[in-house]
Amino acid sequence: MKILAVIPARMGSSRFPGKPMAELLGSPMIRHVYENTVLNPLADLTVVATCDEEIAEYVVSVGGRVVMTSNEHIRATDRCAEAVVTVEEEDGVRFDIVVMVQGDEPMTHPGMITEAVEPLLDDPSIPVTTLLGRISSIDELCDPNCIKVVCDQSGNALYFSRAPIAGAFKNAAIGRHVAVIPFRRDFLLQYASMAMTPLESSEAIDMLRILEHGHRVRMIPTQHSSHPVDTPEDLKRVAELMADPGYAS
Repeated sequence: MKILAVIPARMGSSRFPGKPMAELLGSPMIRHVYENTVLNPLADLTVVATCDEEIAEYVVSVGGRVVMTSNEHIRATDRCAEAVVTVEEEDGVRFDIVVMVQGDEPMTHPGMITEAVEPLLDDPSIPVTTLLGRISSIDELCDPNCIKVVCDQSGNALYFSRAPIAGAFKNAAIGRHVAVIPFRRDFLLQYASMAMTPLESSEAIDMLRILEHGHRVRMIPTQHSSHPVDTPEDLKRVAELMADPGYAS
């Protein structure tokens, strides 16, 4: 199995413009994500997919590989689909699994990628997985930047939402979405060919396009802690967490 890791990143975040290049403990945030991702032993190649020259120039300067993509993508998953096609054409290879690691997850542990990928290696019927984290506070439950997910008894996602979901502290089948997302390569390209859906548009959540088109997303509980960066306040919180002597990236 050949595995490609893709980190989508763009400067035009509505909530935090320039987010990938925001300084975090002395380096741009994108560097933390890239360096943690390349530490995972399952990925044969890691690339950053972006439409911004500033990000591209920086990633290349620290030894990373960049794939330039369209600036018209609304969803990060569509950007990743374009990137895999480009890499395959450039390198003359074909990947089996493509792992999307969001560029705003600087606390991504290399082991999180292994957690998410292994079910695809074990079960050929699974088209896509993503990680399920715990909701730890009322503030997190009510935060629209924290994407909540409800699972069925087989561990497949029933729904994703930015709104609070009742029972989050009493039911292990409810948690928060942690955006490490391995796709089977062909299913990722199928995703990019699917029409955008109403719930996907209203919630601004990539995974809802999959559910609305009748496909499954297998949720994998993670043993690792992570905190995405959606706002400048998040960046400060993540810096505090990563600076803690007990933090191990």
